[in-house]
Amino acid sequence: MSAINGKQYVERINQLKANVWVDGKLVTGDISEHPAFKGAINSQAKLYDLQHNKKIKDIMTYQSPASKEFVGTSYLQPKTKEELKKRRERTQQWAQLTHGMMGRSPDYMNTVLMAFASSAELLRGTENCFPENIISYYEYVREHDLSLTHTFIDPQVNRIQFYYEQNDEPIAAKIVDKNNEGIVIQGAKLLATQDGKEKGFAFSIPSNTKGIKFICRESFAGKDSTFDYPLSSRFEKMDTIVVFDHVLVPWNRVFFYENVDVSNTFLSSSSFSAFALHQVTSRRIVKTEFVLGIVQSLIETINITDYPHVREKATELIIALETMKALVMKAEEEAEIDPWGYMRPNETTLRIAANIFSKTYPTFTEIIQLLGASGLMAIPTENTCRSLVKEDITRYLQAKSRGAEDRIKLFRLAWDLTMSPFGTRETLYERFFFGEPVQLTSYLYLSYDKECYVQRVTDFLKS
Repeated sequence: MSAINGKQYVERINQLKANVWVDGKLVTGDISEHPAFKGAINSQAKLYDLQHNKKIKDIMTYQSPASKEFVGTSYLQPKTKEELKKRRERTQQWAQLTHGMMGRSPDYMNTVLMAFASSAELLRGTENCFPENIISYYEYVREHDLSLTHTFIDPQVNRIQFYYEQNDEPIAAKIVDKNNEGIVIQGAKLLATQDGKEKGFAFSIPSNTKGIKFICRESFAGKDSTFDYPLSSRFEKMDTIVVFDHVLVPWNRVFFYENVDVSNTFLSSSSFSAFALHQVTSRRIVKTEFVLGIVQSLIETINITDYPHVREKATELIIALETMKALVMKAEEEAEIDPWGYMRPNETTLRIAANIFSKTYPTFTEIIQLLGASGLMAIPTENTCRSLVKEDITRYLQAKSRGAEDRIKLFRLAWDLTMSPFGTRETLYERFFFGEPVQLTSYLYLSYDKECYVQRVTDFLKS
């Protein structure tokens, strides 16, 4: 097969009939029509359609080394700096359709799987590890253009530094049995800071596998109205708790199990962080561009350009945007061939970008709130603008450079990004995307090579 289109994507999602629960009710019928998922599925369908845009086909796809069919560039294992840049350009083409709001667009997990496959040889000859399973699964996903989800982020149970479950019935998902067919998983994907032997595992299975249940949080999609909810109606990404009820994972889908050392080191030793950070930073650049566009639109609409503090706030976004651009380009320029022959972007540089953005994005939210002020609270709905009081709305809510309806649309956009349930989730999501910010800075400090600079000081003092 080759890269799929949006229609094929929607059909696949509907055919799965996964066990999904929203607001205490099992989702029945086509999930693409459910209010909690309709907007996001429709938006992702447009992403897949973009793979068939003839004008950018060379960016969106490449020829599979196996089938010779054209497959999505997010699966590309880069061997040159040009291919690495092509991956970034492809990420940003997709991100522009969602304005960077879909942090879990399919190219993220495609990138993760590609990185795992590119580093699978790390597992060769290691107990209870199956590198060939990772490679074959990557190739299968690439050739069929599957859409993946993940359970990288765990719900919280007990955040004490050293926590072990004592329950006979597991809470955190664990292996409870092994047989000729595979491993059996019981429990939910919950927080267990210190993994025991039974919890060191990784696998991938279809989301409609018997025994898997997805329990969703409250939907933030709001109404279907793109006027009232311009972002959440299109890009609301559901978060769930994944419950495993004696789920059988076939051996050919097990990547490793009962190996704590591998469980604790594979992510850091592999190319996962470098490639995932490259994809995420590329998306965040597009998102920052969109936020800057909103900020400048607010400034021009209510004519506050001449205030120095307004210019200062807008400049914060400009600095953040250009810094992120410079860092991703630096990471590509300083990319090196890794031990398995793939062009890996400079991870340290991308970790710096991640540290900056996790602290900067909440500031974006605050800047929009400060600039919009009370204008972000008294915003009529679409129905109000079409009602008998339309004439009042037209007169009293006009702005310096926009009519009342256009002003309301802009302020509802700013509100949806920063003050709606969707918007506040976006802020929390970006703040913790790669982990707790203090841990991010600690890792960067510990991994950064500082000795050459210390030696300079030592040499100077000796002189």
